[in-house]
Formats: sequence, structure tokens, C-alpha cells
Amino acid sequence: MFDRKNTGFTDAESCTKQLPRHGLAKSCPMVIQIDRPFILISLSRQNLSLIVDGTPAVEFPVSTAANGPGEQTGSQCTPRGWHLVRAKIGAGYPVNTVFRGRRPTGEIYERGLEDRYPDRDWILTRILWLSGLEPGKNRLHSVDTMRRYIYIHGSPDNTKMGIPASHGCIRMHNPDIIDLFDRVPTGIRVRIIE
Repeated sequence: MFDRKNTGFTDAESCTKQLPRHGLAKSCPMVIQIDRPFILISLSRQNLSLIVDGTPAVEFPVSTAANGPGEQTGSQCTPRGWHLVRAKIGAGYPVNTVFRGRRPTGEIYERGLEDRYPDRDWILTRILWLSGLEPGKNRLHSVDTMRRYIYIHGSPDNTKMGIPASHGCIRMHNPDIIDLFDRVPTGIRVRIIE
């Protein structure tokens, strides 16, 4: 169930009277316009919600980092805080298109491919590449979400959702990532909470 208290808006709302409604603010965690849709990812619930007009328009199960929450480069943890979708990758490609380095490999995922490459971290179908919005927390230096290549992305059909198992990214079933990808624009804000 959606819990408005955990979105981080309470602190931001108290700042909006004194500060502009855009950009980064030093005196508050983040000032985000509440009237705009955003993505909310709960690490404890292992789900992703697209919030529109203050309520979930859609919700999907996800799988986040097996190592839990964290922002450090090399930690293989899922970063917390405010982000935005910096890039949308994969529009028009077939379901199960394999991506490496954000480029299609020309392969279409199937079980035999996984048997040949058992150690690959499969990034399939669509990618929403995240960029942190909070300097020192999830942006710049050793905590930069974008430089850590943290994505919301599709996964093999046999990937279990609701269980933390990724290397830091947010994994989704392919039909779900296509649905989300088609609903959201580049630049949409993303809040990742514990």
C-alpha cells in the first residue's frame, strides 16, 4: 500500500515557500513538485509504483540489490534518494533484446543463451538509466548513481521478483518494464526509499 509519509515530500513541502520549485536546494533534502508524476521504489516492499496525483497509477514487483541499500561505487547496492530518468533506451526493440553497455548485442535472450553465458547479468528489453539528484548522497564522486550504471531494466522471465537479488539495478519483468517505459518521459523523478 502507498504511504505518502515515505515519499520525502513532508520535508520538501516545508521548503517550497522559501525556495524555487526546481533545481537542487542546500537547505532541504529535495524540492520536488508534488503535482507531477514520479516513480517510487520501495526496497523493503520490493515494488515500484508510478505515482500520479498523489496515488499509485500502477504498481509492479521488482528485484533490487542482494547487497541491500547503499550508494558507494563498487558496493553493488541499490542507491537511495531522489533520482531522475536520464535516458530511455530500447524503444522499439523486441522483447528479450539483450543489452550490454546500453547497446543491443543483436541477441534475443533465451534459455540456451543463459546456459552459454551463466555469469552474465542480463539486461533485457528496455532500460531507464538513473541519475542521482542529491550531491554527496547519490550524485558526484564515489556515490554517483549514473556513473555506477544503475538502471531500471527488464530481466529473464525466470527472474524472481519480490526478492533482492540484483547487482544494484532495479530488475523488472519484461511486460512490466515495457508498460512503465511507455508511460514515463525522460526526466521523470524517481524516489528510492528503504
